[in-house]
Amino acid sequence: MGDAPVKRKLTFRRLSGLDRSGPPPPETVAGAPLRPWTIPNAIGYIRLAMIPLFLVLALSSESGTDALPAVLFAVIGWSDYLDGIAARVTGQYSRMGALLDPLVDRLLVISGVIVCWKFELLPRWALALLAARELFMLVLARYALHRNVDLKINWLGRWGVWPVFSALFFALCGVHWLALACLYVGLVLTLGATVQYVRDGLAQARLQGST
Repeated sequence: MGDAPVKRKLTFRRLSGLDRSGPPPPETVAGAPLRPWTIPNAIGYIRLAMIPLFLVLALSSESGTDALPAVLFAVIGWSDYLDGIAARVTGQYSRMGALLDPLVDRLLVISGVIVCWKFELLPRWALALLAARELFMLVLARYALHRNVDLKINWLGRWGVWPVFSALFFALCGVHWLALACLYVGLVLTLGATVQYVRDGLAQARLQGST
């Protein structure tokens, strides 16, 4: 008989997400039940519902740099931490949460790109590259889900999220130089993460094909 999984102590580093050692919670892996009705997922649903509101407010502004859309974008972005903390505090991990969280993040990035593209708040070639990356990751995630492959978030991807969010936020605030600096750092990290996702996904698919 196998040993029961050891419950890890909820230290500050684990609560904040800095310590992600050990295997992922079994409730989040491929094949686990979705469990859509949890507190962390409710936060995710609210974040998702706020994205269309952000788009309406931002696209109806005169310059794309109104305060309310920028604040709303920041709230949606920063609350990404909130659902993770809620999951670790309550223990309400779920497969739905593992799928919903990156989806909301990518839709938020694409929404920010749309606004920045319309008002030319950032170089359009960089925005196109960023949007293409996010759309590719949505397709890759869908393919991985179909093949029952788990695309685990890598550290390049984690590090790249906040420079990208910050670039779009500072652009929405009209702080052009800081937005540009964050954008270029974010692009380097997220493109590197994409290469790693593809490599890891192909390795898992080959492993499943050989068994």
